[in-house]
Amino acid sequence: MTVPGRRSSTFSRLLRHGFTDPSAAERLLDAPELASVRTDPVLLDALGAVADPDLALRGLTRLAEAQDPDGRTALLSTLLAAKPLRDRLLGVLGASEALGDHLARHPHDWQALVTYEAADLHPGLAEFEAGLAEAHDPVALRVAYRRCLLSIAARDVCGTTDVAQTAAELADLATATLRAALRIATAAAPGDAALCRLAVIAMGKCGGHELNYVSDVDVIFVAEAAPHPAEVPGAAVADEAKALQAATRLASHLMRICSETTVEGTIWPVDANLRPEGRNGPLVRTLSSHMAYYQRWAKTWEFQALLKARPVAGDAELGDAYVSAISPLVWQAAERENFVADVQQMRRRVVDNIPASEVERELKLGPGGLRDVEFAVQLLQLVHGRGDASLRSPTTLDALQALAAGGYVGRADAAQLNDAYRFLRAMEHRIQLYRLRRTHLVPEDEADLRRLGRSLGLRTEPVAELNKAWRRHASVVRRLHEKLFYRPLLDAVAQLAPGETRLSATAATERLVALGYADPASALRHLEALASGVTRKAAIQRTLLPVLLGWFADSADPDAGLLGFRKVSDALGKTPWYLRLLRDEGAAAENLARVLSAGRLAPDLLLRAPEAVALLGDAEGLRPRGREGLEQEVLAAVGRADDAESGVTAVRGVRRRELFRTAAADIVDSYGTEENPVEEDPGLLVDRVGAALTDITAVTVAGALRAAVRAQWGEELPTRFAVIGMGRFGGRELAYGSDADVLFVHEPREGVDEQEAAKAAQTVIAEMRRLLQLPTADPPLLIDADLRPEGRSGPLVRTLASYAAYYRRWSLVWESQALLRAEPMAGDPDLGARFVELVDPLRYPVEGLHEDDVREIRRLKARMESERLPRGADPTLHTKLGRGGLSDVEWTVQLLQMRHGWAEPGLRTTRTREALAAAHAADLIPTEEAQILDEAWVLATRVRNAVMLVRGRAGDTFPSEPRELAAVARYLGYSTGRVGEMLDDYRRTTRRARAVVEEHFYGA
Repeated sequence: MTVPGRRSSTFSRLLRHGFTDPSAAERLLDAPELASVRTDPVLLDALGAVADPDLALRGLTRLAEAQDPDGRTALLSTLLAAKPLRDRLLGVLGASEALGDHLARHPHDWQALVTYEAADLHPGLAEFEAGLAEAHDPVALRVAYRRCLLSIAARDVCGTTDVAQTAAELADLATATLRAALRIATAAAPGDAALCRLAVIAMGKCGGHELNYVSDVDVIFVAEAAPHPAEVPGAAVADEAKALQAATRLASHLMRICSETTVEGTIWPVDANLRPEGRNGPLVRTLSSHMAYYQRWAKTWEFQALLKARPVAGDAELGDAYVSAISPLVWQAAERENFVADVQQMRRRVVDNIPASEVERELKLGPGGLRDVEFAVQLLQLVHGRGDASLRSPTTLDALQALAAGGYVGRADAAQLNDAYRFLRAMEHRIQLYRLRRTHLVPEDEADLRRLGRSLGLRTEPVAELNKAWRRHASVVRRLHEKLFYRPLLDAVAQLAPGETRLSATAATERLVALGYADPASALRHLEALASGVTRKAAIQRTLLPVLLGWFADSADPDAGLLGFRKVSDALGKTPWYLRLLRDEGAAAENLARVLSAGRLAPDLLLRAPEAVALLGDAEGLRPRGREGLEQEVLAAVGRADDAESGVTAVRGVRRRELFRTAAADIVDSYGTEENPVEEDPGLLVDRVGAALTDITAVTVAGALRAAVRAQWGEELPTRFAVIGMGRFGGRELAYGSDADVLFVHEPREGVDEQEAAKAAQTVIAEMRRLLQLPTADPPLLIDADLRPEGRSGPLVRTLASYAAYYRRWSLVWESQALLRAEPMAGDPDLGARFVELVDPLRYPVEGLHEDDVREIRRLKARMESERLPRGADPTLHTKLGRGGLSDVEWTVQLLQMRHGWAEPGLRTTRTREALAAAHAADLIPTEEAQILDEAWVLATRVRNAVMLVRGRAGDTFPSEPRELAAVARYLGYSTGRVGEMLDDYRRTTRRARAVVEEHFYGA
């Protein structure tokens, strides 16, 4: 009978020790079988430390009940006296209901835990084989298997072994079990054994030495005919068909021994479906039959599976021969067409096939699960392992460590994957250990989650802590899986020809010549400088370079690309993020290769500040920043500067960075990559570049203006001041080589003398120009005010009233035409807006142009064509002044704007393409002719941009140097050898545009 006071005290203690049903626990402790230990505090403390104290106490009670009196005494005395044994036995009973059932059926098996009581003793294959040696029938084998499994689980739940060691021991136990099962099958059919040599090849997790508690053991059977007994002189080889039949019977019997369910349960299913042709193919094949299949019919996933092939039972010589034969095929698999895409698609298919109700709980196959780690590691192994044998481990964590050591995966990424994989595998182990059932679903029941959390050492709030840790690790896995598994560099490496992943000097020279490098000797020196040595930097470079060489070669000047890469790497190679960026981040490596080999402008900008290479790996890095954000940045930089020069130095640094961003994006968009194919409409590329360059120039001018004002007047100039963009600047159509065409306007503030105001405005302009052209590492910005009234002869800056007076009395028609592009760009916004109101009547005259003005515009255009085209220039290839070029299209559009802008609001824009579209919408020009003019303008603009990108200096004609001309062609989308076609296309496009100009401008 229980004393009430003692019951209350015991009840509280049981609650504190983690029991969820203290009443039931009290009843068990009061049972006669535990009489000698129920008052011992050591027992309660030990029970409180296990995953499920209630389950452990029930298991202990059942085990004690199953003992005879002497055995019970030995069990309980040992339990109290020997802490390692106590922790292991109670740990197993608190984590595994199935092993508790086994101990209840076989009550003396608890003594197996004494064998491995020393914390540093880890059984291996030999110990497990010894433990199974006495099993001569399937039932005895199951009992012996569970006895060995008990010792593994005991050390696992007590933390004596980590998850990787536990998985390795489970694989060793599986190997010993397969050998024992084959021994039993052979003993049952000695005649079959005499006819054949049979080898059992472990696949999957067993082959990888990383098995679960309950998992199908994947195998492949390979057999050969055996010789007749040696005492028969001249014995012939047994008939192959009979040998395969005998081997099939032995293999089938082995599978039944392991897979059939009895009162002792099932060991695990043996699954041979990874064999050639799967379940439709013969269970056993000869080695030659295996090879014939793999060489002709095997799919990509089969080679991925064979990565883990390991001989484990049967004829060792035949097993080794099998692995030796298939190994070269495994490491050539990445050379198969669409290999990387096939593996990626297979992973997506696995996720898609998970039932919707289970996907959130799927620990193995779901997003962020174990398969994400395994597939990423295996794909990296198969791609890079062709040339690096250190990566060929079949064990996931060992392979991950090798990938990190070789520089194929970042150390931080590898460490996070390692931690996450260990945590997820530990969860999987403990879920399966409970009932020894094959499952990968995280349980939903609160009690199951509590036991699972406590088994992993989470004791304060086991369920909440478990869910938090699980989601955190799954998120890390999914993020890194997406990063590693889908990175473009992986597919590019896989597409290299055999042997190209590691090039000898001779092979490298031959490949450089074949790829079109003009100076292979210099290129080889660059390669040696980049990739020689044993540093991690050199290892990563060796991974990158074979792919980069191909990307450089997809340009007109691969030598320049490789040289640029060496310069950037010399500048940034010691920076930890640089090579990691190229290896891991999206299309960064391919983008860099495109940028470095496309011409001089972008590499020159990059080499002035190599850290800008980071823009190439950021998903947003190649998108224009926009004027508002840039203006905030440059004005803040000027505000922090100590003087005007340092302020504008910062502004010019921003300009250089943004010019690089724009040029790099333009090159990538024009060349195209697998992730970013070439846009179909080149007009979008032109508009994007023109708008970005205009924003960059506008904020640069604004920054210089702020710096010039602060240097002398603080925050406010004595006169309101505005900068009006003209020409391509005002039209938001700047090219890389464009100056900033502007007008300056000012208006004295109240109470300020007009002469003082004019002097202040003149001073500001002079200081702005000086600051923007100071010799620095950054390119200068030239400000051109020649479109002002009276041109170079007129004052550099006028008041708004002065402009009004001049335009009212003296303005000529060409000045009205120039004002079509006028748009405020910096300074006082109200003053800029009033300037626009002032000039609108001039550029869009009411009732349109007088015929005399039309004739004057046509005369000026004809004169410009005859006088300004450079001597010796081909008029069919000059992008600005040539036939059907920029001038032809722009003057035609501008004439339409001046004649009809008063009546058609859509024509009141500073942008050429917008005005042309509005003219078409107003039926001022037919559809086909508008398209012809638009196509010619876009093409001529792209050619000008291409010339600047390729040569690093502005030009209005196609380059004469063949390599530069080829680079322009490549930018425009023409492949190697199609320069003539490019020139023909340009001439044809502009010829058609000139015909439209003749009709709509000259009225022909």
